[in-house]
Amino acid sequence: MTVNLAKGQGISLQKADGGTLTAVRMGLGWQSARRRGLFGSRTKEIDLDASAVLFAGDQPVDVVFFRHLVSDDGSVRHTGDNLVGGAGTGGDDEAILVDLQRVPVHIDQIVFTVNSFTGQTFAEVQNAFCRLVDETNGQELARYTLDGGGPYTAQIMAKVHRAGAGWQMTAIGTPANGRTFQDLMPAILPSL
Repeated sequence: MTVNLAKGQGISLQKADGGTLTAVRMGLGWQSARRRGLFGSRTKEIDLDASAVLFAGDQPVDVVFFRHLVSDDGSVRHTGDNLVGGAGTGGDDEAILVDLQRVPVHIDQIVFTVNSFTGQTFAEVQNAFCRLVDETNGQELARYTLDGGGPYTAQIMAKVHRAGAGWQMTAIGTPANGRTFQDLMPAILPSL
């Protein structure tokens, strides 16, 4: 059963049977918003990029994104860059896989961001979401849907963080501006 998260809401990543998740996929999907023009409705390709920033405390330690597809320790892996989107409410356009058992103990948070590398704003995007999936069985655990649009080019979507012996996911949903994860660091830090 999927939990639809509201901004700031968190869920435990314990399985229903009391076990803990071992591998999760953070999926990102989006569609270009239709625009009405002189010659009817049209869409424009939108290149959104998913990134995962690994933190030890408030210090970024590693990042996984379209130019660095695997974390240095191998626990986090990006499946590849999608330059046009299109999945919307269906499947994932980009995905980041996290092997929770392999994440080094000093990494306590992984923050997932999405940014428009080509600079289009979220006003030009529709049906954007991030979702957390149990990678061992494909079951969707949680979904955070980006509502609205807006004049910004990025979003701090969610984070997976250690909670006792397990992990928890929290929807962040903070709009920001920037073409890359580096540009987003000032917006990420208050969410840690």
